[in-house]
Amino acid sequence: MKVASLSNPVMSDWLADQGLRLDASPYIAGSLEAKKMLERLPDTVPLASVTSGHNGGIFNGPMFRRVYLTDPEHSVPFLGTKDMMAADLTGLPRLRKSDATSAALSYLQVKPGMTLISCSGFNAGRRAYVRPDMGDCWSSQDTLKVEPNPEKIKSGYLYAFLLSRFGESLVRGSVYGSAVKHIEPHHITGLPVPRFDEGLEERIHQMVERSAWLRARYQAGLVAATKDFFSSVGLSELNDIRWHQERDLGFEVSSVGPISLRALNFAPRARRLVERLDSVPGAKLGDICSSGQLSRGIRFKRTDSDPEHGVQLVGQRQAFWLRPEGRWLRASTTPAEVFARDETILVAAQGTLGENEVYCRPILVTGSWLQYAYSEHFLRVVSGDPEIPGAYLFAFFRSEVAFRLLRSLSTGGKQQDIHEGLRAEIPIPLAPPADRARIAQTVRYAYQCRDRADVLEDKALALLTAAIEEAAG
Repeated sequence: MKVASLSNPVMSDWLADQGLRLDASPYIAGSLEAKKMLERLPDTVPLASVTSGHNGGIFNGPMFRRVYLTDPEHSVPFLGTKDMMAADLTGLPRLRKSDATSAALSYLQVKPGMTLISCSGFNAGRRAYVRPDMGDCWSSQDTLKVEPNPEKIKSGYLYAFLLSRFGESLVRGSVYGSAVKHIEPHHITGLPVPRFDEGLEERIHQMVERSAWLRARYQAGLVAATKDFFSSVGLSELNDIRWHQERDLGFEVSSVGPISLRALNFAPRARRLVERLDSVPGAKLGDICSSGQLSRGIRFKRTDSDPEHGVQLVGQRQAFWLRPEGRWLRASTTPAEVFARDETILVAAQGTLGENEVYCRPILVTGSWLQYAYSEHFLRVVSGDPEIPGAYLFAFFRSEVAFRLLRSLSTGGKQQDIHEGLRAEIPIPLAPPADRARIAQTVRYAYQCRDRADVLEDKALALLTAAIEEAAG
């Protein structure tokens, strides 16, 4: 519940400014305060005046029947409101190409430099920048597209404003609805966009563009590392498995031990993957992690805190976003075990078997992400062998092969988990030492690019914020 008080009152004249809205969001979420500050600037323009393209450059799309395919030749990557926040876009759902390229939907293809705003659901109001590697993606009707007019404003500068605390307050203040939140294009067309001298806007734009390029480089590096992994161990055919082209029907298991009676754990497609992985030199995952860790995180009492005295706890959903938005916990009562060692692989270990769920997807904890705490819902994979670094293992774990294999080891009812005994038996192919080092370095460089991208984005936001505050007096 959002409540105004004597220390934070709502003035009667504000009602007219907000279109006579009677919900609390625009009055006490900082939206009106941000608008009043921007009004003091010498030069602001409405958002709609610096956009161009379909429907004036601010649009979402129609509701339509979605037909998903898996063959890349007949489908296109499809961004939902959660997917647009993702760091690694490898596992995106794919929309039927004939539908996507039709006259009714072709304009939903995103363009590098656009700003995407989630406009429906709990996450309404989040913003993302379309990177150079996202140009072949389509987006859903639940995503607002803001297409800047390059003759009037730099795309990176506009995104920096919409991402800033001023832009966030204005966008979130535009949200309507109770159970299901919504933003429509006409709600944000009049948002005041501050204008500064061309040199400042260009600097901010270049920082955002460089950040976007580095994030695209991060993506390309991870894809290259996984491809290199299977090629180096002599299993290059596993770089392109077509999991859905066959089904597991009517199979028999000759002998079943006490470990499991679940048919999924003996699925022929997964067993064939195990046989291929076992056909080359390697080691069992349990042996690699015998002096490291191969277990779920610990449970602990969570005490909320402000960011100044706390640590951020990252859960399964936010772990796959570019920037996590976890809960802040008191640092003094947070056990050391919830942090991760450098190059720890965290696998989302609880969830359901939906194709687009994060269950069994991995992240690598390194660089700036070592500062976060992580929930008990992750399987922690830590190599105990210095000759098999975590960065090398991650090139395998992020593959479609590992994802399908881990899913086949599921146990549980509604909420699945990864079978404790079976996961230790996963065969890990081991490339020659020089190849291992090269693959690990590719992954490390990718994460260095990601960290540098975050720093540049933060610098762009700081530069813009300082300019607005100085101009507003």
